[in-house]
Order: sequence, then C-alpha cells, then structure tokens
Amino acid sequence: MNTWTPQQLAAIDADSEIRVAAHRRDGTLRSPRIVWHVVVGDSLYIRSVRGTSGAWYRGVQHTGTGRIEADGRRTEVAFTHDRSHDDDIDRAYHDKYGHGGPVQAITSPEARATTLRVDPA
Repeated sequence: MNTWTPQQLAAIDADSEIRVAAHRRDGTLRSPRIVWHVVVGDSLYIRSVRGTSGAWYRGVQHTGTGRIEADGRRTEVAFTHDRSHDDDIDRAYHDKYGHGGPVQAITSPEARATTLRVDPA
C-alpha cells in the first residue's frame, strides 16, 4: 500500500471538496462526483452521503480503484473499506464542515457503513 505524504494530505485536506471517479472493469473512468472528505491521522477518508445507494459508491465497489481530483491534481487511488476510525472520522467531519443537516447525513449510520480509506495507487 502506498501512503500520502504529510504535505499531500495537508493540501488535499485544505480543499472543501474532492472529485471521485471509479474505474470501470474495462479500466475507463466513470464520471467524477463531488464528495466531502476528511483526514484522520495519516489517512484520507470519504463516505457516501446516500449510503450504499450512492451512484459513485456503487461504482467503487466493482473495482476498488479510481481517481481523485484534489489540490489541482489528479491522483490514481485505491479505495478500502475501513471502519476502524468511524468516531474520529465523525468528529473530523463536524470540525471541517460544521453541524448542519448535510453533516448529520454524512455521519449517519447509513453513511458510516460506506467509510472508505483512500490511498494513492
């Protein structure tokens, strides 16, 4: 597994949103979707606000790979289910985005079930 440098994570974290595009089985990319993201420790995490019914999330399930666009860069990535830090991720979402309805949705049990760690490929 490749890892992000502290500088890369800081630059990505500074963005309010990133774009996520999953690879299809033939290697082409699906259309990118805007998602909220947080950094916890030395890892980048994303969730589907629509839970497992989110279109981009369903696409990720097929290959586990794709691309993110953040900090003005496109990076090939691997997506891994990782629920080991859900409480810390919830706190990070609240710290970054506040406590309104959208944050309540991204920290709901349905969204928590889709927690993905994003690592450079």
